[in-house]
Amino acid sequence: MRIEFHSEIGGFWALRPEWNDLLRRSRCDTVFLTWEWQATWWKHLGEGRLLLLGFRSEEDGRLVGIAPLFHVQEENGRATLNVVGCREISDYLDLIVERGQEDAVYAALLDYLEQEAPAWDLIDCCNLPEASLTFVRLREIAEARGYQTLVEIEDVCPVLALPSTWEEYLMSLDKKQRHEVRRKLRKAELEGKARFYVVGSGDDVQSEMEDFIALHQKSTPEKDQFMDPQMQRFFLDAAQVLHERGWLQLAFVEMHGEKAASLLNFDYGNAILVYNSGYDPARFSTLSPGIVVVARCIEHAIALGREKFDFLRGDEVYKYRFGAQNTQVRRLLIAQPGVSLDTVC
Repeated sequence: MRIEFHSEIGGFWALRPEWNDLLRRSRCDTVFLTWEWQATWWKHLGEGRLLLLGFRSEEDGRLVGIAPLFHVQEENGRATLNVVGCREISDYLDLIVERGQEDAVYAALLDYLEQEAPAWDLIDCCNLPEASLTFVRLREIAEARGYQTLVEIEDVCPVLALPSTWEEYLMSLDKKQRHEVRRKLRKAELEGKARFYVVGSGDDVQSEMEDFIALHQKSTPEKDQFMDPQMQRFFLDAAQVLHERGWLQLAFVEMHGEKAASLLNFDYGNAILVYNSGYDPARFSTLSPGIVVVARCIEHAIALGREKFDFLRGDEVYKYRFGAQNTQVRRLLIAQPGVSLDTVC
């Protein structure tokens, strides 16, 4: 297997023509591993040294794997290799590998890291979805070479399987929750003149995103702190890039003509992924705009014929009230002999 190494952002552009096609041939095709997301994340949030590796078949030169890694020297002196996008704001991550090529790519990756990469103490593969083989086969191959490994459940992603109609969905809820959803939607329409809409292709995405960010910052002090100027730039750029690909779903609920709540979703792979939210707790709180926007987004997803409504990481109670069931996200750590994994977790 032939390996390409890129240490500059231009490496993303070199691999761009083949990146998303490979992703579609992998087990974990997610928006967070698309070229668009990965390149934008690195542009705004990347740190340390980029180690972007492409793996090609010796037979025909076909790209069969991408390991988007970066090398950082931590404050404790430990040198760590992370996956581009790690950690909080990319809900699913993995190495990008063509189905059936996993063992060959994993072995070639370890060969490269042992022989040519900068010295490292730890490989941290965070946010691995259930479909990934990385926390199974890469772990086994690494252990066979004498490395220490640890796999842990990092978080859960509650996912709602969508039926074919809105009424069928409502009937899947328990009686109390079904009544609450209907009551809150009706109250919002009667008392708040609620209007739900999704930002369209002809709308000013940047302006709408600025309104989303404002609602996000009003939601909680923690969200306000999270949305610092650097993160705002990332959100605005990522939204524009994904909008151009048709993968952005920015939804709002207005009350009396004012934006009251919003969901920043991704429409990708026959699923709606609920990435982030915002609402103004000082306005219209009695009309439950947050619940209304989620319910309308589920209704809209069903109308679009999507199969899943993925609430992404976090076990907030409201997700289960809407009928979601847990899927697990794992973390794989691979350490050099003598490196304590206890200090990592």
